[in-house]
Amino acid sequence: MRAFVVVGPGRAEIQDVAPPVPRLGEVIVDVERAGVCGTDAEFYSGHMAYLHSGDAAYPIRIGHEWCGVVSAVGAEVDREWLGRRVTGDTMLGCGNCLRCLSGRQHLCADRFEIGIRGGWPGALAEQLPVPVRALHPLPDSVDATLGALVEPGGNALRVVEAAAVTATTRLLVLGPGTIGLLTAQIAAARGAEVHLLGRDAASLAFARELGFAHTWTADDLPDACVFDAVVDATNATALPGFAVRRVEPGGRVVYIGIAEEPSLVDSRELVLKDVTAVGVLSASGGLSGTIELYATGAVDPRPLVAATVGLDGAAEVLAGRRPAEWGAAPKVHVDPRR
Repeated sequence: MRAFVVVGPGRAEIQDVAPPVPRLGEVIVDVERAGVCGTDAEFYSGHMAYLHSGDAAYPIRIGHEWCGVVSAVGAEVDREWLGRRVTGDTMLGCGNCLRCLSGRQHLCADRFEIGIRGGWPGALAEQLPVPVRALHPLPDSVDATLGALVEPGGNALRVVEAAAVTATTRLLVLGPGTIGLLTAQIAAARGAEVHLLGRDAASLAFARELGFAHTWTADDLPDACVFDAVVDATNATALPGFAVRRVEPGGRVVYIGIAEEPSLVDSRELVLKDVTAVGVLSASGGLSGTIELYATGAVDPRPLVAATVGLDGAAEVLAGRRPAEWGAAPKVHVDPRR
């Protein structure tokens, strides 16, 4: 089968590789659609931290936002899975440690991460092996575009829940990228007053096209604006501290973006303002809720997808080169069947 393989910094190939064979407890998914995200771009550039920690190495087959159809099942897997449209969790714990047994398999020290950690192959390929325990069925109302947006949406849903968003919440989201906009959409579906802060005029204009009237840069955000919760969905080193400064006393700050360099947060501000600070690592625990939001139409993130390309177009996207006619929508999808 054809697979997109990153062989080194800035170098990738479309390779013919052996198709996967389902092992005990696994299925094979024919991939319909896969998303490209910042983590994938970091693998392509060579900046991904796992490359330096030993948790990942070249060559690597990336892609962890996906949906598809189960085409084969391994031993001890119910054959009713055959032909079902599915997506799945990226984080694959060992299943035996205390973290896994307590429902925190996404924090397992020995976990695989599909297309990211431990050599588990990713979804930028025609087929993908997945443990059946990681699967989530997709209803007919969740099409391929939505299906490949479940994983980032699961991250955003966990962010919204960590921020304790309600209809009375005034929320500031730092970073109008995919996760930031999904967070904004889910929070708005709960009735919150959502504000977005960015630095790029085009991305802020796109956010306004989605219906978010309150968009700001750091220079024009009024001092009088107060926020019950602030979400940092950026990789900027200065914004974790900024988030604490802009949240109301007793409020909540949620961190999902990861800066390349250590970022400073003054713990005195956290204590003296009685702030709750939460980190969100993954979509684990948020996938089912996201599928329901998409299936009911409560949230429709499809406008966030600028284009869908084939495997041979993935390298250009990962390098940050995209046609101007795609506009400012942040997400690009890959259809490995093209």
